[in-house]
Order: sequence, then C-alpha cells, then structure tokens
Amino acid sequence: MSNLELFDEDLLDNPSARVPVCLVLDTSYSMSGKPIDELNRGVKMFMEEVLADEMASLSAEIAIVTFGGGVQKEVEFASIEKQTVPYLTTSGNTPMGEAVNLALDMLEARKKTYASLGISYYQPWMVLMTDGAPTDDISIAARRTSDLINNKKLTIFPIGIGDKAHMETLQQFSPKLPPVRLKGLHFKEFFMWLSQSITMKSRSTPGEDIKALPINPWADLSL
Repeated sequence: MSNLELFDEDLLDNPSARVPVCLVLDTSYSMSGKPIDELNRGVKMFMEEVLADEMASLSAEIAIVTFGGGVQKEVEFASIEKQTVPYLTTSGNTPMGEAVNLALDMLEARKKTYASLGISYYQPWMVLMTDGAPTDDISIAARRTSDLINNKKLTIFPIGIGDKAHMETLQQFSPKLPPVRLKGLHFKEFFMWLSQSITMKSRSTPGEDIKALPINPWADLSL
C-alpha cells in the first residue's frame, strides 16, 4: 500500500479547514425509553443539519463515542457525506472515564492526520452528555481534558440530562465553564444549537473568536 492510500481521500480532495467534533454520549440503562428515543432523534437531526449547510458539510467532521455497559465507537471521523446516522441503544453501567479517554485519543489521532496533510483545523470540540454518575475512574480523563482546555486545545460542552445528572462530575472535565443541565428532553433544541454553532465556526478563520449563540432554547437556567 502506498503512502497516499494511507491518507484519508476526503482530506486530500477537500482542503477546507476542519472542525473536529466528538460526541461522547451516555447510553447506560438509565437512558432507556423516551430519553434514548429523543437522543436518537437529536443526533439524526444534528447530522442532517450539518450536511445541509454547504460550508459546514465541507468543514465539520463528526465522531460519536457511547458509554453504556461498554464503550463503543459509533461513528469514526470522516466526511459527513459518507457517514451513516447510528441508532443508539441502552445497556449496562456508565464507563464515562473510559469513553472520554477514547474520544481524546480519537481527536489527537485526527489532528495528527490533518498535520500530516498540511490541513488547517479549528480547536476541537467535545460534547459530553450524561444522566448520572460514572461507574469507573474519571481522574485521568478529567485531567487530560482539563489540560487541553487550559492550553486552548479543546472546547468542551458538558451537558447534564435530568435531575440525577452528576453536575459535580461534569465540572471536573470543564475547568473554565460550568456544566449546563438540559431542559427536559430538549435534545433536538440542543443539537440544532450545536449545528448552528458549527456553521458559524466553519465560516470563521481558524483561531478567530466567535460569539456563542444563546443557549436559552435548550438549557435549564433555573438552577
């Protein structure tokens, strides 16, 4: 196999600056029923909205990691045009630390691929959503995440789902901004906000600060 074949053909064909986004989603058993149904609808709408915007579809690269019983790579980084929307199911406990470590490894590997091809990229984004507390050790994952954020190499969106979400745990992953609790099961509103934010980012210059969109439609600001 030649060196050229080792590289991602989409990256070679499309030199647009990339926005790598990794969704790290709780699919433990406590998410069963309406929560996982609404999460599936939100993820599907998110990927469709990003694909529908010409600029965002050229720039955004989405990966999805789930943690429920075990940790799964549901979607690998690639051109969104070639990705299939996953159908998420629930199972088992909440190995959050393992999932975040995997997501960070995937982001680092993707950044190295960009660098090897001379493709510029925006600061990576991670969305961490959970409705409970982790059932594994999060110390290494939280430290890695915090170090990247403090060095301006990662942006995280820590989102609590429901009243039992352990916000103190989410705070350990986010040294600069407090975690936010989702309003009810407003996953679609959150993912619409996220897709619009990606669209804004894709129209900016890498390294440029952009004003965040209001989070009111999806966030519980009563606490």
